[in-house]
Amino acid sequence: MPQTPLLTGMLVSRGYNKNLYQSQNQTKEEGYGNAGLCYRDNALVSGSLEALIHHLVPSMDYYPDMTYSFTFLLSSRLFIHPYELMSKVCHLCVEQQRLSDPQADKMRIRKMAPKILRLLQEWTETFPYDFRDERMMRSLKELTQRMASGDELYRKVVQQMIQVLIRKLTTLSQYEEALVKVNATATDRLTALKAKPQAIQRDMLSVCNDPFTVAQQLTHIELERLSYIGPEEFIQAFEKKDPLDNDKSCFSDHKKASNLEAYVEWFNRLSFMVATEICMPVKKKQRARVIEFFIDVARECFNIGNFNSLMAIISGMNMSPVSRLKKTWSKVKTAKFDILEHQMNPSSNFYNYRTALRGATQRSRTANSTREKIVIPFFSLLIKDIYFLNEGCSNRMQNGHVNFEKFWEMAKQVSEFMVWKKVECPFEKDRKILQYLFTAPVFSEDSMLHPSKNVPPLTPQCCSHVVKALCLASYDSEGPENNMEKDRWKSLRSTLLSRV
Repeated sequence: MPQTPLLTGMLVSRGYNKNLYQSQNQTKEEGYGNAGLCYRDNALVSGSLEALIHHLVPSMDYYPDMTYSFTFLLSSRLFIHPYELMSKVCHLCVEQQRLSDPQADKMRIRKMAPKILRLLQEWTETFPYDFRDERMMRSLKELTQRMASGDELYRKVVQQMIQVLIRKLTTLSQYEEALVKVNATATDRLTALKAKPQAIQRDMLSVCNDPFTVAQQLTHIELERLSYIGPEEFIQAFEKKDPLDNDKSCFSDHKKASNLEAYVEWFNRLSFMVATEICMPVKKKQRARVIEFFIDVARECFNIGNFNSLMAIISGMNMSPVSRLKKTWSKVKTAKFDILEHQMNPSSNFYNYRTALRGATQRSRTANSTREKIVIPFFSLLIKDIYFLNEGCSNRMQNGHVNFEKFWEMAKQVSEFMVWKKVECPFEKDRKILQYLFTAPVFSEDSMLHPSKNVPPLTPQCCSHVVKALCLASYDSEGPENNMEKDRWKSLRSTLLSRV
């Protein structure tokens, strides 16, 4: 399969988004081997689901364009379950080319097998998570066995494809198990913290006081978690019931976007960790030092191209329990922070950030080193962009056709993300720092601890500074300054005591 960067370039160069919101009057219906496909300026803009499926299947004199294969495999799951699509593809491959005929010409099979195997390779390499479904694996094995029968070369190709797929799925399972263990460790540390609060009063600066090293370790986490997000998760996260399908949702029987959700949870954890680290120190001077440290970490993240950690750190500093610490901020040299905030300013739809992202993307395309290839987008904004594109255009045309022009544009955005997630982190891992980032107890903004949602009730021994909620820690650092803050402080203390 051609490399993903080529796919991105092809999608961008074709300019599929130019006419996305224009009238459909200029479209025309063409056969092109399948009735029911509509084109505008030689670009496919809509078609019936059956015609689009036929358009995916190779024939003796046709192979689908890679941009089409990716876009359809990405978007089809909004209309048909992947295992159902695989079943239809297998049926068309066998019946359309008369491959089920025992007397089928061996030359026909030899001509068709490479094309069919190539399509299956594209599917298994780009959307491997589809094959966690046993029905998908069963159809895959049935078709590949038919293609490989009697030819040693094809048998080796099939064997290699299946082995690569199984390795990917095994790695995914191991990653998910590792996340469960990390979350369990974080919960255990919370429990230990409540039992012996003085025993685990560590902070980030005691683990590592080098901003560049911490930024590198944050980049390790970001790139690892990005790498496990399947492109289909962007579509499945916004999945709605197809109005032409009376059956249940295609994704009601499995987790739709678990790796995407885990990545968003990581952003939230990092934000709250930064806020916790700032609010915990008793002395104003130490709090100011922590703020300046994380400003330097954020700046290094920006230089690396790690915009997600950058935004998480800025978000943590802008939380009200931190921003209200006026005496602390008066001791901070904020010039560098002001520059970073300007870069991530949400005005004009994050114009400054988008400009910086384009610069980082251009640097990545012409990079001579792995470090220069790193582009980690502000993930919540990427999801927001895809969400509004999904909401702004209907999946179906008035005639019932699939609005494929919409999915060209979605595929362009997702394929660019796929380029970014394939970059391997060039920095050396520091297990001690990573362990702290993953498991350090952090406060939420209110009275619950994060990340565990099932934290046992607080005991009287837990009413020390280190285990109070983020807002209470902030008020302990710098007392309430007005009636609103005093009321808030009293309410939080009352809530805390009611749990005892």
